[in-house]
Amino acid sequence: MAKKSKLNVAVFKRLLAYWKTYKSLFFITVLCTVVLAALGPFRPWLIGSVVQEYIVPDHKDADQLLFWTFIIVGMLLFEGALQFVSTYFANLFAQSIIRDIRQNLMRHIMTFRIKYFDRTPVGSLVTRLISDLEAITEAFSAGFIAMIGDLLMIVFVIIGMFLIDWQLAILTLIPIPFLIIATRIFARVVRGTQIQESEQVTKLNNFVNERLTGMSIVQLFNRQKREEQAFDLINQDHRQAHVNAVWAYSIFFPIVEFLSSLSVALLLVWGAIAVQGRTSDQIEEMYGTIFAFILWIYMLYRPIRQLADKFNILQRGTVRAERVFEILDKEDHIQNEGSMNQCNFDQTIHFKDLYFAYNNEDWVLQNINLDIESGSTVAFVGATGAGKSSIVNLIGRFYEFQKGEIRFGETDINDIELSYLRKNVAIVLQDVFLFSDSILNNITLNDPNIGRDQVIEASKAVGAHEFIMKLPNGYDYEVGERGGVLSVGQRQLLSFIRAYVYNPHVLILDEATSSVDSESELMIQNATDRLTKGRTSIVIAHRLSTIQNADKIIVLEKGEIKEQGSHLELLEYKGYYRNLHDMQFSELSDKK
Repeated sequence: MAKKSKLNVAVFKRLLAYWKTYKSLFFITVLCTVVLAALGPFRPWLIGSVVQEYIVPDHKDADQLLFWTFIIVGMLLFEGALQFVSTYFANLFAQSIIRDIRQNLMRHIMTFRIKYFDRTPVGSLVTRLISDLEAITEAFSAGFIAMIGDLLMIVFVIIGMFLIDWQLAILTLIPIPFLIIATRIFARVVRGTQIQESEQVTKLNNFVNERLTGMSIVQLFNRQKREEQAFDLINQDHRQAHVNAVWAYSIFFPIVEFLSSLSVALLLVWGAIAVQGRTSDQIEEMYGTIFAFILWIYMLYRPIRQLADKFNILQRGTVRAERVFEILDKEDHIQNEGSMNQCNFDQTIHFKDLYFAYNNEDWVLQNINLDIESGSTVAFVGATGAGKSSIVNLIGRFYEFQKGEIRFGETDINDIELSYLRKNVAIVLQDVFLFSDSILNNITLNDPNIGRDQVIEASKAVGAHEFIMKLPNGYDYEVGERGGVLSVGQRQLLSFIRAYVYNPHVLILDEATSSVDSESELMIQNATDRLTKGRTSIVIAHRLSTIQNADKIIVLEKGEIKEQGSHLELLEYKGYYRNLHDMQFSELSDKK
């Protein structure tokens, strides 16, 4: 537990360091907070003095009483205005910091290798970017800065008490040590509940995200009842975590109320004892002091109670910040960017002694030695798991290989600046991802350098212009989340247009026709012929009919190259490719 506490202190200090970015907002907020903390305790003293001078005496001065009443009302209005300014700038300060942290976090996440996203649930990242950062916002606006004001308020109230009557101050502060002990216990319990609650929120987000994304599978296999039961268990755990926090509050706040009432009771007992044996004039002199002390007691205990609540907010923000900083501090997942922003991609691509594994040395690719000539079309074939898609991942540098090298001419792929590499190497994946946006923006990816005319020209070249124009609003048609309103073939054609407008030097097609109907396959084949013309092309093939005209066909089996050559050469060789070819075409004959 001590180790955890130290860690949170370090995280809290790291959060505080962000104030330097917005010094003016911070100073305005703190200044208003300090003035409010000083004015608040001054008011009870002023009210007590007015009671003593203009209400208790037999000869009351109505004009002076009215004058000081207006002064007190003016102070209240001024405090209200300061409270507004303080709250506004505190939230502006907090939101500005969170905007920067969220921007940095998103930018940092986008530098991670793909394997990080393979192992990290999307829901947990959404939690970090949204709800965790919102908790940190509260830690600044309603937590840290408000705590400064409450602490100052407590200090000023105690100073005021001791200046007026130090004996009475000591008497009314007797319950404070018990309150401090209760606050420390409360803070420790709440920290545990906050950690538990944040973990349950992450689990809830992960579950909801996965089930909504895979709703077709849930319904297809009639999993609704089981998923509902699983969700109910997670929901109950989340409820219990929240109830645990409420339980701590339900005990702590009554304790605070009891101790504050005890202070007032001690004050009244003192007053009852003190008046004995005193003259009426001496008793009248006590009224203002007692009145001021009653106001001070409530002013003292209210910030103490709020202090515990704000400490809870601060603690929750610190716990969430710890998880956010954990991602920001990840360096081993960041890709090597490379430094060269000049490279001739119209050269032979060399694979030399290449080994690659997703986990340790469980090799997916091994001893790959291959040359892909500039301007040629090379196809990779093989059974599922043979390593075809891994070739794509390595050329696009979504993953890093462990041994060997990949070179464009004499330039090592790891030395090429990542953004420059991907600008010149386009990949059309089997599973096309479309954003919830217009067709035009999904093609250009909001690149201002690509105009509508270029998109229309590319669509005509690929053969997709006709179907796009039949859609409502044409190129401005909203495709919905993940392009769900379009067919698989239509989504695939849009990915071809996307690759076409970026005019890459190297084109990679990853089983682009494996999940489409015959009509769409013909359109995609025509688009493939158009796209591959005059550029280095790598095709991951599922259907051998689509790659018969390739300059070279590479046969992979268990991560190794077993055969390579043209379509006719491999048929004559009568090896793995010939068997695969005969198997596929015999299946087609049987279907006919």
